[in-house]
Amino acid sequence: MTPRLVATDLDGTLVRRDGSVSSYTREVLAALDLRGVPVIFVTGRPLRWTTPVFEHVGSHGLAIVSNGAMVWDVAEHLPRMTRAMEGDVALEVAERIRTAVPGSMFGAERADGFVTEPGFPTGPEIGATATLAELTGEPMLKLLALHPDLEPDDYWRRAEAAVGDLATVTHSSTFALLEISARGVTKAATLAEVCASLGVDARDVIAFGDMPNDLAMLTWAGRSYAMADAHPEVIACAAHLAPSHEDDGVARVLAEVFGL
Repeated sequence: MTPRLVATDLDGTLVRRDGSVSSYTREVLAALDLRGVPVIFVTGRPLRWTTPVFEHVGSHGLAIVSNGAMVWDVAEHLPRMTRAMEGDVALEVAERIRTAVPGSMFGAERADGFVTEPGFPTGPEIGATATLAELTGEPMLKLLALHPDLEPDDYWRRAEAAVGDLATVTHSSTFALLEISARGVTKAATLAEVCASLGVDARDVIAFGDMPNDLAMLTWAGRSYAMADAHPEVIACAAHLAPSHEDDGVARVLAEVFGL
């Protein structure tokens, strides 16, 4: 059966290493939009980092950001759905992780911006700084936990063992940065709600991803593709393998599947 909806991760999947969307990929997305096939971006990126690719969302105008914590209506410039983690839960999660894995540092992605503990590496974007108690003083879309010395998968498993009963822990970086959402909030859970609102079943969804934060979505979708250079667990999970994101893998698969 031809899929009725496309769900794709961005970094390492649809978007090239330099952050661009190739002209070929743009053409394929536009062709699907003309056919009335929604292409939903399902990303770990916060809203502010997703804005540059919104021009490629298409007429349906929806994007799922922050690993499922928010559904954003691009046309209306407002959230359709928000699934935040309460501050008291985030504080307990952070305290448990810090006890289980000393040296952990924390940041928070909130609807109104990025807040970190002092010393948390922020790269070119510098958010506000706060104590852990202040940082978790209000609901957040994602709690971020970083460790300067551990391998990503090791940190992920140790944190999951410490707080898996309280929150959803995943990662999508090549260094030890964890993305922690309210319990039960995943790309798959929010995508399922969006698809239900559109009258689309899981079996009619084709999904693409490359990192552990995509595992739930790839398991849920009726047809799943891991990128050629994806995390080993993602390759093992997905039913199919797509070419690399540097080789327009998503667009090439979609062109074949939809006969473009």
